Amino acid sequence: MAWFYLLLAGLSEIGWAFGLKYSKGFSEPVPTVVTIMLIIVSFMLFAKAMKTIPIGTAYAVFTGIGAAGTALIGIVFLGEPAGLLKVLFISLLLGGIIGLKRSSTDQDERTEGAS
Repeated sequence: MAWFYLLLAGLSEIGWAFGLKYSKGFSEPVPTVVTIMLIIVSFMLFAKAMKTIPIGTAYAVFTGIGAAGTALIGIVFLGEPAGLLKVLFISLLLGGIIGLKRSSTDQDERTEGAS
């Protein structure tokens, strides 16, 4: 369940990063409120995930999902350029996230949760 929380936290991070653009420096009321709510949800889910997932792994996955997802949102919805190198490095980020999840063991999670 912790990995599910971490995934949702990362997706929420994408949402609030996207919202920051539309809040225009927190000057637009509705996007500002939505963005702040997503920030709170994101960090609450992240904290919940860190109860059992080691902090280094959790933080790397959390920020990786946010970074890769936000870059993809920029390409798909905001018309940002998608050069070959950019796509390659986003793929590397996603590969790193998958690798961290695959290399995480239940023992690591139980040990960290007991601390």
